[in-house]
Parts: sequence; C-alpha cells; structure tokens
Amino acid sequence: MPMLRISVEDDHPRLHGSSTPLGPTLRHALSCDPGPVKIMIHGYKYLPGHPIFCPHDGILSRAPRREGPRVVSWPRHLGLRGQQGEGLGISFGWAARGKIWAAYDQADSAGNALALLLADIQRIAPGRCVQLIAHSLGGRVALKAVKQSQPGDVSHAILLAAAEFGSVAKAALTTKAGQQVAVLNVTSRENDLYDFMLERLVRGEGPNRRTLGHGCTRLPNMATLQLDDLRSIAALRQAGYPIAPPQRRVCHWSPYLRPGVFPLYRAFLTGKLPVPHLRAVLPTEIEPRWARFSLRSGLFGPPRGGTGGRLLSQ
Repeated sequence: MPMLRISVEDDHPRLHGSSTPLGPTLRHALSCDPGPVKIMIHGYKYLPGHPIFCPHDGILSRAPRREGPRVVSWPRHLGLRGQQGEGLGISFGWAARGKIWAAYDQADSAGNALALLLADIQRIAPGRCVQLIAHSLGGRVALKAVKQSQPGDVSHAILLAAAEFGSVAKAALTTKAGQQVAVLNVTSRENDLYDFMLERLVRGEGPNRRTLGHGCTRLPNMATLQLDDLRSIAALRQAGYPIAPPQRRVCHWSPYLRPGVFPLYRAFLTGKLPVPHLRAVLPTEIEPRWARFSLRSGLFGPPRGGTGGRLLSQ
C-alpha cells in the first residue's frame, strides 16, 4: 500500500510535489485499504521540498533518503511497510523553518489545513479511523486540527514532546471532537530546556503559560508518559513494553529515537493499551522541571542509577 505525501500549500492540503488534485488520489488510496489512517506530522526546522530538511524524504519516509543520528523512519516503525491491511499512511508536511515565533504561527495555519484533510477523509470514507502522531510543533498542528474537526474525525493522537501550551491543548481536547480522542502525551525532563525556551520566546494563549511537557494539563482522555522517569520505565517493562533508559540530560528527539518506544505507540494506536490502562500503570505525578539538573542527579557527571529523579547508568 503506497503512502501519501501531503504538504500545506496556500493554507490547503496538497499532494507534495504534484499539481494533481488531492481528492481523486485520496479517494483511491482510501479505497485500497479499509484500515486506519495514520497521519504523521513533523516538528520544527523541517520544510517540504528542502534539499536537506524535507520531512517526506526523512523521518516521514519508509526509506529515508538521507542518514543522520536523528533520522528514523516513522512509517516503518509504526508498521506501515506497504502491505495490505496496514491502512493508509500519510506524511503531512508544513513550513516549519525560520524563527520559532514565526513557525509557531505557521503551525496554527497548518492545523487548519490538517482539519480540511480530516474533513475530506471523513467525507470520502465516513467513520474511517484516523490517528495522529506528531512531534514538537507538530503537536500544535495536531491540536489545532482536532479543535477544528468534527466528533469522530480523529480517534487517537500521540503527542511527542509537543511544543504547545497546556491551555491551548485543553481548549482543543475539551471540545466535543477533542473529548473523543484518546491522547498519549509523551514528555521528558530531557526536553525541559526546549519547553522553557518556548515559554519565554512565544506569547502563549490563555492563562496557563506552561507547556504540555510540564504535566499541568490533566484530562480524562489523556495519559501522560514521562519517558525518562525510572518508575514509568519499570512499569512499562512489567507490562511488556521495555524501553531503553535515557542517555542524555537534554534531548528534544528522544520520544521517537529511544529504543522500544514504537512498540508502545503501536499498542496504543491499536487499542491494546488504552488510556485507562496506561493511567492505571503509570505514575500519577511526573517529576518537576529541571529535575535532571539538580545537585542530586549531578549536572556534569553521567546519569546515576536510582529512583525518583535519577537516571540509570549507561
């Protein structure tokens, strides 16, 4: 089953690198496989068509054309290998380069375009299961689309180190459509520096100027996983989902680079690990910001073993 490469052009979803209308191609792709639609959304610094930073040739490709320490095929690891029955994979590209505040605004527009795509999918294939997985500012794109969508347009959303404020997420996920979305919010104290910079550089919407990574947004349809918390890692291992311990104190990309995360994501998307199960298994509280930089954890030394805020040795 081929994947669709879609990019935002003129505030609308278009086939990437093609003048062919999206509608007929989308209709054909949806008719070829009745399985779920997985829409993958990149984050900051990517730009469709860029010779180096095109997401369709990198992380959102089954076979990335370039190599690098942060390039891993999302489709392949999500089980989209081109076989019948897998469903349809869509790589969703948008202009995410430039200054952070400009990219933050652009993500809002891209979310509107994604909402149009969601509406097209439901118009062509009513009731089709649609799942979103998004990293960084892609989380803002996904949340804006959910807020603009109709109930049932999206079934699941995985937000990986989402660069978005808690108040914005709450506004999206408490709409009638948002309440029907099962959400896995993947955060990490490794991402604290990036969350902190977003809060300082971008004017947040609403009274809550803390990002999702701060753990301040709690909703009944959301499970929050702190990916570098030893308690969470132990609980998931006991549940049958071993995830490698963290290797760095600062890392924005660990939610898709850490060995073991994709089997967990696949289980969540298939319903094998629903939100209530995850909420029952995972700790109710996440560690405070800058926990990795405390004197106890050791700022300049290697991560040390232990519990409650210290990392495993590598």
